[in-house]
Amino acid sequence: MRPHLLRCLVGPLPAAYSECASVGPSSAPRIWGLLVVLPLLLSIAGILAAPAAPAFAANEVVVLTSFPKELFETYKKAFEAATPGTKVIIKQQQTNQGVTYLRETKARPDADIFWASSVDAFLTLKNDGLLDKVMLPADIMARIPPKVADFPIHDPDAHYFGFAISGYGLMWNTRYMQAHKLPAPKEWVDLVNPAYFGHLVMSAPSRSGTTHLTVEVILQAYGWEKGWALLLNAGGNMATITERSFGAPEAVISGQSGIGVVIDFFGLSAIASGQPVDFVYPSLTAVVPASIARVKGGPNAENATRFIAFLLSDPGQTLLFSQEVARLPVVPALYAKGPKGYPNPFQLKLGGVKFDAKLSSSRVNLVNALFDQLVTFRHAELKSAWNAIYQAQAAVAKAKTGGKNVERAEGLLREARTAATVMPIDDKKADKALNDAFKGKAEVKAKQEAEWDAFAKAGYAKARTLAEQALAAAR
Repeated sequence: MRPHLLRCLVGPLPAAYSECASVGPSSAPRIWGLLVVLPLLLSIAGILAAPAAPAFAANEVVVLTSFPKELFETYKKAFEAATPGTKVIIKQQQTNQGVTYLRETKARPDADIFWASSVDAFLTLKNDGLLDKVMLPADIMARIPPKVADFPIHDPDAHYFGFAISGYGLMWNTRYMQAHKLPAPKEWVDLVNPAYFGHLVMSAPSRSGTTHLTVEVILQAYGWEKGWALLLNAGGNMATITERSFGAPEAVISGQSGIGVVIDFFGLSAIASGQPVDFVYPSLTAVVPASIARVKGGPNAENATRFIAFLLSDPGQTLLFSQEVARLPVVPALYAKGPKGYPNPFQLKLGGVKFDAKLSSSRVNLVNALFDQLVTFRHAELKSAWNAIYQAQAAVAKAKTGGKNVERAEGLLREARTAATVMPIDDKKADKALNDAFKGKAEVKAKQEAEWDAFAKAGYAKARTLAEQALAAAR
């Protein structure tokens, strides 16, 4: 083929047309025909020559988890040692973000394992059809009882498995409490003690699956109205609302705050490492398993099953006693080998709340949004309202002791407390329709949140004004 004819066929497009125009009449029809089909041929060739989609390594297991580094690194090293040649890849995400990620990648999952504390998340993923049913060795399953404190340890349909038992409670810095002359807490209701104003810390439930469960425990223990009143009063006592669950225990351990609302392993691990902290399970709490599941369609299903089986084996369960992890095993027989004084949920009378996981899962988005609008995003106003209430409360008590008539002041104070704890919706309005809207209807969610924000702002301003009036009346 002549050079200028070759340039006509494969040269840059403007130059190619120029070369083709000069090849002569006899060749023109063939050349112009080739120019018509050439782009299609090149397109097909490009597709055939394009690199294939990246293949997943057969010797990997990809774990999506919300757990802290100390925990997942312990299991990563142990599993890789027990299964030479297999590499554990960790993708750390907050629980709610992890659920969203699995939904967004369901067409082509790149994670094999979902591993978190929140039972809500596993129920949601199961209902979405994003978890595989897994059959584990019978000898492993035979050592694990079906329930702990009346709560199922595993999903009855084998879509997720409890690997550690979690309880929810309060941890405090013993030195901080002594320095500020504060009593140690015992119950959730202790969080409303005026003496604790500015000394508490917790994370936002929208940012922490375990904190959402704690909020749900309180709502289910005391009911919607009284539970929210407790949460709003306790929220007013908080020094800060942290973005991640480990922010609360870190603040307590460092002495930035006195008392933290936490999942038990934060307290237990701090105690095990010699930190000046203590921990208590309130009498009204829940004992719920932290779980693990295989992602449906994940690239390394066999390795994922091996990882789950390892967690539930004796070596995997024994690691829960380590200082870095400090969790409660689901195998009762192993507690005889645990550290001295280690809590055994199968013997202790933990619980007090018959936790309804389906209820919690059904309203997770709604409850989290309410907490954010009423507490997290209006925390400054909420704190200011409760500070004014406490000042008025102290003045009324002093005036009453002095024999002064404080009837009007007490009435104003009651109104102030009501304004600071009243909810924009009751449990009947927090129905399935509204919960479903918060799952997928952005316009409904935005409108409702804006109304709740305005409600909170007005309510806390009113509470502060009434408290200031009560203070003046008591003087």
